[in-house]
Amino acid sequence: MTPVEFPEQNVVFAKDQPEYLPLPAYVTDDSARTVISCWRFTWRERLKVFFGAPLWIRSMTFGGPLQPLLPEVNRPFVKQGGKSGK
Repeated sequence: MTPVEFPEQNVVFAKDQPEYLPLPAYVTDDSARTVISCWRFTWRERLKVFFGAPLWIRSMTFGGPLQPLLPEVNRPFVKQGGKSGK
C-alpha cells in the first residue's frame, strides 16, 4: 500500500526523512489530535484482499504506548449516509 494525498490533508509527516515514506495526513485540532491518512492498494494487494487475505497493521511505537487504530474504507470526512468519495 502507498499513502496518497487527499484534499483535506493539512500536514505531511516525514516530509524530509528519506528513511520513511512521506505521510500526507489530516490532524484534527481538538483534544484527541486524531491523525487521518489515506492509503491506496496495488492491484495485487486488492486481489489478495478480495480472495480473503487479511489486512495486517504494523504500528511503530518506539517504546511508547500503543495508540488506538481504526482501519476503515468509508471516507471519514463524509457523514454516514452521505455521498462518499473514492
